[in-house]
Amino acid sequence: MGRLTAIVIGAAGGGGFPQWNCRCPVCRLAWAADRRVKPRTQASLAVSADGARWVLLNASSDLRAQVQATPALQPRAEPRGSPIAAVILTGAEVDQVAGLLTLRERQGFTVFATAETLAVLGANPMFRVLATDVVTRSAVARDKPFPLPGGLNAELFAVPGKVALYLEGDDPALAAESGANVGVEIACGGRRLAYVPSAAGVTAALRQRLARADVVLFDGTLFTDDEMILTGTGGKTGRRMGHMPLTGEGGTLAALAGLPGRRILTHINNTNPILIEGSAERRKVEALGFEIAEDGMEIVL
Repeated sequence: MGRLTAIVIGAAGGGGFPQWNCRCPVCRLAWAADRRVKPRTQASLAVSADGARWVLLNASSDLRAQVQATPALQPRAEPRGSPIAAVILTGAEVDQVAGLLTLRERQGFTVFATAETLAVLGANPMFRVLATDVVTRSAVARDKPFPLPGGLNAELFAVPGKVALYLEGDDPALAAESGANVGVEIACGGRRLAYVPSAAGVTAALRQRLARADVVLFDGTLFTDDEMILTGTGGKTGRRMGHMPLTGEGGTLAALAGLPGRRILTHINNTNPILIEGSAERRKVEALGFEIAEDGMEIVL
């Protein structure tokens, strides 16, 4: 059994950083090639125990670029082949599933997800390009461990959240615990990593789950709940989008305070000032023991 290795192949929220159509104060720095900010692609994590077979946690629309930037994920066998052996989905948002379409060239792998997420894929004929004779779709129940290629074990767990934006009705539940939004725990040799790219809140059960992890990668979308409104980039609060803010009452910094393992913020929106190295917001987060994920970050347990 090898060691658990994780590579952050994307650390940004939906749209990436800088976002293609955005000139908010943070994106302006990126467009100007300011050294205080680093571009990031949309959030995803690659994990492996043997270095030969890799599992993706979510598949963003930036996946092709992420493979190009990550030697461990590049093809090794001729004429075709890929070390990507499986994909675990935490939900059906566009930035979680669109990258599956990049993997459509009759390459065998398994998609693990809740029955709810697989039903969304099944209802969309575009995903039929993932030929069923080579791509397996495996429904996974929450709180039930299952094996992954290469010697890893995984478990999906409840995280307050909502359905994908394009599935919302007139009055969506914003912090429901359902199969529409889950976290992933990866285990190997007694070590654990938890991945939660989208969270509307932290329940007592979720905090207990995270407390047993050696590393937690957690939703860091917005610094303040009204960040997008104040920057003129949107009309919704973070909580309306299904993301708890880092600060304020019930924010992530307070909810995850005192956890024993490493705490790394990921899925960071392009408007979030923690993307700026040396900013007051970044210093505040780091002073509380949180790390800021960036593309290419490697974690070995």
